[in-house]
Parts: sequence; structure tokens; C-alpha cells
Amino acid sequence: MASSLRTPDSPPRLGRAPSYIHFTPRRAMASFENLVVLANYEEHLREARKVVWRDRGEKPVEVLDLGECFEHACRGGLRAGSLAFAIRSGVNFILLLTRIKRIPKRFRLSLIRHALFGEDSWRFAAMLASFVGLYKFILNALPILLPQPQPKETTHARARSLFRASLSGGASKAAVDSPFDDETLEDAELRVPQRRQSSRQARLSASAQAHQLWVRKRTRWWYSAFAGALSGAIAITFEKRSRRAGIAQQMFVRGLQGTFNAMSDKHGFKIPHGDVIVFTLCCGQIMYAFLMRPDTLPPSYNRWIQVASKVPEEAIRINLSLVRDGYFNPDDMERLLKYPGITPSNYASLVDRLSRARLPEGLRTYGPPIIPCEAVHPDIDSCITVQAAHFWEVFRWMLPIYGALHLIPMMLFRRRAFLERPAHMLFRTALGTARSSAFLGVFVIIYQMYFCMKHNLYHKLMALRAVPDGSAASRSFLAALAQRLPPQWIKLLISKQSFFIGGLLSGLSLFVEEKRRREELAMYVLPKGMESAWVMARGKGWVFGMGRYGDALLTAIGMGMVMSTYQNDPQHLSGLVRRILYQFVGPN
Repeated sequence: MASSLRTPDSPPRLGRAPSYIHFTPRRAMASFENLVVLANYEEHLREARKVVWRDRGEKPVEVLDLGECFEHACRGGLRAGSLAFAIRSGVNFILLLTRIKRIPKRFRLSLIRHALFGEDSWRFAAMLASFVGLYKFILNALPILLPQPQPKETTHARARSLFRASLSGGASKAAVDSPFDDETLEDAELRVPQRRQSSRQARLSASAQAHQLWVRKRTRWWYSAFAGALSGAIAITFEKRSRRAGIAQQMFVRGLQGTFNAMSDKHGFKIPHGDVIVFTLCCGQIMYAFLMRPDTLPPSYNRWIQVASKVPEEAIRINLSLVRDGYFNPDDMERLLKYPGITPSNYASLVDRLSRARLPEGLRTYGPPIIPCEAVHPDIDSCITVQAAHFWEVFRWMLPIYGALHLIPMMLFRRRAFLERPAHMLFRTALGTARSSAFLGVFVIIYQMYFCMKHNLYHKLMALRAVPDGSAASRSFLAALAQRLPPQWIKLLISKQSFFIGGLLSGLSLFVEEKRRREELAMYVLPKGMESAWVMARGKGWVFGMGRYGDALLTAIGMGMVMSTYQNDPQHLSGLVRRILYQFVGPN
């Protein structure tokens, strides 16, 4: 009886198993250790991902002495070199895959090995690794060796801080997003009236603003310019000599772009459609060089223009010889007669001109010093119908190329937007591809229409000058114009300078392209136009040559401007350049 009694201290016995999971202390400890291991694993994954892709808004690294500065530079250089090697090898491998079917099997393995581990990849990696490492070391060492003096707070400095607070958007922004200093939050409490930001300040993303706090506190404007110039001059020497000129030119024009944007924003002036103006001037120079001075352009660029023009290569050589020397090589005309799909009318016209060029010395004539339209488009008789045909050929030819140029940046830089709205992003990509392809097609038909029009007009005016007065043909407007114009003015239609005007007109096709891409296209053709103009001016003795160190000097000037703008006013660089620099260089 007593055994059946329960003391108040003993718990009652449960009639069923508990409905909750009971953990023993050992299991609880094991679960906690698993969570720690999982957290460490995710942290390691994030650190490994940073080696390949830098997160937005990364804070600058604070270095306190030269030892830490050297370690920081080595880490950055090693990361940039590894990333550059992977990118260059990947691009080489993809380009090889596009033509590997045409390569004999016994050569494929060696070509794949060269694409992945060839000299080009190592040189590219060494160039970027040395640039990033040297730039980081110099930029972070200068504030240690030459510290910036801290001025006393004055009324003018206080007013400038208030102005900075107004630009930063008030106290609602976090300190890491502010491109200024720690006084922003304190001064913003005074409710300084907001100033409307300019368009370029509004384009400054969080990733570009992240390092501005460090810049304003620790550096002077010339630190980044000096570091960029010295690093660029040394890094360019790792590339092949044949590639240095192209890299130097591209860096120089990017530096000009950022510097001009910064100056125009500072002084409050803007050139309407400046990108189109630059593009048209460069196209005038490039098209003149392509037809009259092909030696001033790279051979690969000449071949690309010739393929895009859909004009036979023999016709380009005949035009150059006729305009410059007054004769042409009959062998080029014979090859042109074998052009696939040549029409009977065009064939007869070209045969007649070739037969007169093969007459004996006293009777030989090469005709007017211009190429006939039958040689420019031998497969189509009409100078009007050929424009529609060539537009479609160029549009179809550029469609896959521009499709890749629109799709790849979207996948790299706008992955989140693509995953959220794939149909919308693909539609925008397709629309941008169509506009870009149409832009080049319009460029081609504008120039060819101008080319045929000026030559036909020249023939018409010269023929009307021979019409006797009083005849029915002499009463037309063109006949009166032909009689009154001096012959020298009519010959301007077939002069060398007329090819430059055609390039200017073709440059207006840039209005077909999307506005945000116009500046990039202008920056693409600017180095080619400047190089061609420089070579021509040097041939006339107007400018001097820069010798064997010209590429390094041009790279130093260009990278000095680029890195000064990137470090102090990154919003003035194009979005593509700013993102590339941020991934390779980072905040500091």
C-alpha cells in the first residue's frame, strides 16, 4: 500500500510517449557543431567566389604600413593575373571551337593546348597582374609616404561640407554609400536644401561609390594619376609589340572620354550629340583611309571593312589606282569579270573598258578617273536596287555577332534582372540586336548610295556640257547647271576629298543605334581614326614620331587619365569601363 503512494517530489508517470522530439545533450552538441561547419563552409564559398567575382559595394582595404601595402598589392595582382589568364584562355578556346571542324585532326590537340596555355594567355595575365599589383602598391603607399595634411576647420570648409551633404542625399543614406566623408550625417541634420543631382552623379552606382570615402580622406587627386601612368607604362611591355598600339590607343581615348566628361560636368557645358559628331568625323577619316590610304589602317581592319561593304576586293584596288594614278591593273578587271552572278549588262560594260585598256600605247585609254558602278556591284544592274540587297546581306551577317555582344554582357552584369524577367530581358536583347545590325546596314547603304550618286552625277554633268546650245537637252536644269559650273567644281565629285564627305554622311547612321551605345561605338572608332590621321600627318612632316617607346608613353598618359577619373570621379567613365576596372582593381 505504501509502495503505491507517490511522494510529491516524484514526477507522475506518463501513459504515452511524448509528442515532441527529445534531444540528448550529445545530439544537441553535434547539431551545433554541424551548424558551425556549415557556416564556415559558406564563408569559404563566399571568399572563393570573390576571387572570381567582386561583390558590389566592397569597402576599401585599410593598410597602415608598407608591409601591409605590399601584401595587399600582391594579393590583388595574383587575383587579376589568374582572372585575366582564365578569360583570355576561355576566349581563345571558344574562338578555336568555331573553326575546329576545318582543321585536320592531327593538329587539333596542339591547337587546343596552345589556346588554353599559349603565350598570348600568359602575356595577357602578366600585363594585368603587373598593372594591378603596381597600381595598388603605389596608390596605397603614397598616403603613407606623403600623408595628406589635415587642415583646420574653417567657415569655407564647413560650407563645403554642407554642400557635400546636400549632394549625398541627406541622412537617409548609409555612410558606406556616401561618396564623401563622416561629416555628412552631422551636417545633414541642419536640413540643407537639396540640390538636384546631375545625370552623371545619378549614374554613380553603389559599387562605384563604395571607395569614395577612402579616396576623400586618404588620397590626393594626383596619387591615382601617377600610379596609373607608371603602372600602365610598365605593364604594356608584357604584351606583344604588335598589340601594344591597339591597347595604348584604346586606353588613351578612354582617358579622354573620362576627362572630357569630368570637365564638361565641372564647367557646365555640353555638346549636343557629341558622340555622333565624334563618330562621323572618325568615319570620314576611316573611309577616306580605306579607299585612298589603306596603309594607314591595320590590315585586319581593312579586310573587315571590305567584307562589310559587300564590294569586290578587286573593285577597291581599281578605284584606288584610277583616282590616284589615272590607270588600273587589267588583271584586276579580268578577275572582276569572273565574279559569281555578274549580269550580262555589267559584263559587257567592263569588257569594253578592259579592251580599251589593252590597246597599244598610243591608243590606250583607261576612261574617266573613277571606277564604274558596274564594278562596285557587278551582280546587280540598278544602283538603287543594290542598296536594299546589301542592307539585307549586312543585317543578316551582323545579326549573330551583335546578338552575342548584347547577350553576353546581360548574362554577366544583369543576371538578377534576367532571372526575374527572362522574357522581357530576351526581348530587349533581340530588339537591341536588330537595331545594331540595322545600324551597320544603314551605314553601308548610305555610303554606297552616295558613291554611286556622285559618280553618276559627274557623268551626267560632263555629258551635258558637250550638248550644243538650243537643243532640247540643253533646256533642263542640270544642263544649265553644267554649263555654268567651272570644270574644276564638277571634278570635286570625283576628288579624293569626296570620299571623306561620304564617311561623314555614313556616320549619321549612328542615330539608328540605341542612345546608350552611341558613346561606346564612338570610342571604338576614335582610335582607328586618330591613328590614321596621325600617320598621314607624320608623312607630311606635321607631327613627330614617338619612336620605340611611343606605345608605353601613350599608355601612361591614357591610364593616368583613366585611373584618376576612376578613383576620384568614376561616374564620368562609361559603365563598361567602370565595371571592368572595379572587378580587376577594386576600391583600392
